[in-house]
Amino acid sequence: MKTPLINVKALAALVVGWCLISSVAASAQARAPSTEEFVKKVAISDMMEIQSSQLALSRQPDADTKPFAEQMVKDHEKTSGELKNLINSGKVKGPLPTSLDAEHQKKLDELKSKSGKEFDRAYDQLQLQAHEEAVALFEQYSQGGENQDLKTWAIATLPHLKEHLAMAKKLS
Repeated sequence: MKTPLINVKALAALVVGWCLISSVAASAQARAPSTEEFVKKVAISDMMEIQSSQLALSRQPDADTKPFAEQMVKDHEKTSGELKNLINSGKVKGPLPTSLDAEHQKKLDELKSKSGKEFDRAYDQLQLQAHEEAVALFEQYSQGGENQDLKTWAIATLPHLKEHLAMAKKLS
């Protein structure tokens, strides 16, 4: 009677696959920001989206930028309100910043110095970068965040941010 041979390649592939899945899951949790850091980044991101989009609307934006900027103001005012409600309800602990940090203020000031097509290109690029960062931030927190209420909100908000990112890609 022959002993069945173990398919070494299949076993090795299975072990490697399991290790990859485990390391991806572990690294996603390891990279998730703290609740306080997530709240701060989201609040600043929302402020930046609102202020830069209001600025775009005041500058006679081109045909594709105007509806995008209007949507950004509306949607980011909504997410700002939802985040404030989570904090005011006591479900999430963390101070809400009331103004942009130095990095985002510098970006907004640079945007303010531009006009015409140069402004539109800079605004479009800013939106693309901001939404790439926001999607990554929300993915990290939704996978490994420490506050369940905030994590649930991040999961629910993520599809809208991905939609914004797709819209921003079409602007460029």
